[in-house]
Amino acid sequence: MTTPTFTPRVFSGIQPSGGLTLGNYLGAIKRFVQMQDAGMPTVYCMVDLHAITVWQDPSDLQHNTRELAAGFIASGISPEKSILINQSQVPEHAQLGWIFSCVARMGWMQRMTQFKDKAGKNTQNVSLGLFGYPALMAADILVYHATHVPVGEDQKQHLELTRDIATKFNHDYGVDFFPITEPVIEGAATRVMSLRDGSKKMSKSDPSDASRINMTDDADTIAKKIRKAKTDPDALPSEAAGLSERPEARNLINIYAALSEQPVDDVLREVGGQQFGAFKPLLAELAVSKLSPISSEMARLMADPAEIDRILARGARQAREITVPILEKTYEIVGMVR
Repeated sequence: MTTPTFTPRVFSGIQPSGGLTLGNYLGAIKRFVQMQDAGMPTVYCMVDLHAITVWQDPSDLQHNTRELAAGFIASGISPEKSILINQSQVPEHAQLGWIFSCVARMGWMQRMTQFKDKAGKNTQNVSLGLFGYPALMAADILVYHATHVPVGEDQKQHLELTRDIATKFNHDYGVDFFPITEPVIEGAATRVMSLRDGSKKMSKSDPSDASRINMTDDADTIAKKIRKAKTDPDALPSEAAGLSERPEARNLINIYAALSEQPVDDVLREVGGQQFGAFKPLLAELAVSKLSPISSEMARLMADPAEIDRILARGARQAREITVPILEKTYEIVGMVR
């Protein structure tokens, strides 16, 4: 059997569970924009079905989904260039997710470290969806025959599971139907850390608002949070090796490198030897110049939620031109009477 050639296509998504942060922007959305202009078709998704693996207030979920869409658009994702959707408007995601729940093995799911982290000691009281959602994530990707997925390091294990599911499906049914998707992990700040503790990921769930930069923060708030970010007493090094035991310094330099689109070594050649009292104003000025236009545009878009809903509805129609034939062929392969 000859190996098929799959048309390159990019898919990725973010949960609309509230509070878009600088970590989401640098770790994901900024790269989504870059890939949009790299010549491959792109599909970007607000994964609202994943969000409800933990309980969401319905009105908050609607607001957060629209706010995330606004964040995508304000950051440069164009509905004219990319397909922009919320997951629940494209039912083929969930339908293929069931097929993949029957392909994936319990042992695979039990190895997922993110489930262990989120469930903690409470594994018997979390939702079945939280346990099984990597199968739905695989469906999110493969229902488009997506070949490339930009993800953060924390999602790499789920991409490996997606590859395992595609491989097993193809083997079990004697087909070469689903591509073996490649993760795309790159950039200086793929994992942005807390401004209060450089050993922890920047998170919207952190009780301290000072630990993160929200994409809705205004210029004064952004500058204030950077000024107050935790640092150490030493001057900045001139080479990246000097950051290895300095998590807060490494985090701020990574953020500067990602926002300025420079390698870390180039940044350190510029600022090496400076104290944080000199460096933080530079970082604050850069962050405000890059992020304030995004927060302003998000506010403008959120003033007209009906327009956001129209954009997402149009995206769903475009998406289903791809997903319906792929799901139908999957059902045929599996043996469903059509």
